Amino acid sequence: MYAIERNDPSTRWISVAFLQGEEAERLLTLIDREGPISAIYQLRELDHGDETIEAALVNGYVYDAVPAGSTDHTIEPYGSPYALTYSDTFGYVSLLRRYEPMRSPDSVAALAPFERTPQSVASEWMANPSPVAVAPRQRSVAM
Repeated sequence: MYAIERNDPSTRWISVAFLQGEEAERLLTLIDREGPISAIYQLRELDHGDETIEAALVNGYVYDAVPAGSTDHTIEPYGSPYALTYSDTFGYVSLLRRYEPMRSPDSVAALAPFERTPQSVASEWMANPSPVAVAPRQRSVAM
């Protein structure tokens, strides 16, 4: 079996917020009381869309995977674009958001089928549905 490595992962992570000190302590207390999802709801208010993306790109806060240390807790809620990483030991809280660089339409079509998302395949088909041509079966006898 061969492993395929891509130079540009389709999904990267950008830093939305990194808090430490008193601000982080307040959120760590909230996580203890209400759970990490409530911290994500509170921190996502700091996400300013394109401004956040531009700041992360300019400052180099773009990651191929969620950065986490051995003492970190990482939460990636299903269906959410956010990931929360926090450490009680070092007293910080970090919110990251998925970032998918824009691709040209030609580069998406050039991807192998297993590299494309089911949504992109379905969207492409819905945009141009074409009936599948089925050849009539012919029967023959082998001699």
